[in-house]
Amino acid sequence: MNQKFKKRSKSGTLPIYIVLTVASILSLFPFYWMFVMATRPSAAYNSIPPTLLPGTKLVENFQKVLDTIPFFQAMWNTILLCSVVTALVLLISSLAGYAFAKFQFPGKNFLFICILLTMVIPPQLGLIPQYYLVSQLGWLDTLLGAGVLFLLNPLGIFLMRQYISESVPDELMEAAKLDGCSNFRIFYSIVLPIIKPAFATLGIIVFTLVWGEFLWQFTVLRDPSSYTLQVALASLNNAFRVDFGMLLSGVFWATVPLIVIFLIFNRWFISSITEGSIK
Repeated sequence: MNQKFKKRSKSGTLPIYIVLTVASILSLFPFYWMFVMATRPSAAYNSIPPTLLPGTKLVENFQKVLDTIPFFQAMWNTILLCSVVTALVLLISSLAGYAFAKFQFPGKNFLFICILLTMVIPPQLGLIPQYYLVSQLGWLDTLLGAGVLFLLNPLGIFLMRQYISESVPDELMEAAKLDGCSNFRIFYSIVLPIIKPAFATLGIIVFTLVWGEFLWQFTVLRDPSSYTLQVALASLNNAFRVDFGMLLSGVFWATVPLIVIFLIFNRWFISSITEGSIK
């Protein structure tokens, strides 16, 4: 009986593995094609049939990128901006989520609903007043002006509230209070170690969000020395002629740090996603 069940379970999982394998190949193909185009001359972009094998011009195309834009300066600006914004978002969101999950105060539900409602407002609607505010503060052409709008993250507050509500027992907090712990000591010693998987998930989301942001950064950053990667790569687009090999070479190397970040925090990211299903 057990052998029949095992055979049925194996035969039932085979189609799932096939589907997942095909989906993985389709998901990775754009990255592979981007790498292929980064190693080819610009003419290969429009070739028929499409070129699917890497070429020999990866170094040459990247050298063109370095000659056209301050690539490494832009990458440093982007890494610095994303790291600082991610750290501050994790701090603010975890503190706000902790307050909404474990404290009672007047207007708590109304304030939380107001925060969630900001998620349905298109960011483009606030572009002009936000630009005016940042310009009046003197933050144009600065990384501070490029990152200040991302510090209050409604999704992060919602995620932290839900995770803390489910993962941090009230009894554990009451026991800590009886031992004389303050609310901040409870947050530092008890809450933070428990919500590490949520930290990894939110950190990856925020890091990739800020890394891929273009419209706001393009609006407030005009000095080439303050360019982020997205703004710098946009300047590779010539109005009359686009060198696709050079452009995709820059995009390829700009993607590498994101892949490294995901591989580092991959275990915590998957743990946070699957924890609810395991429960």
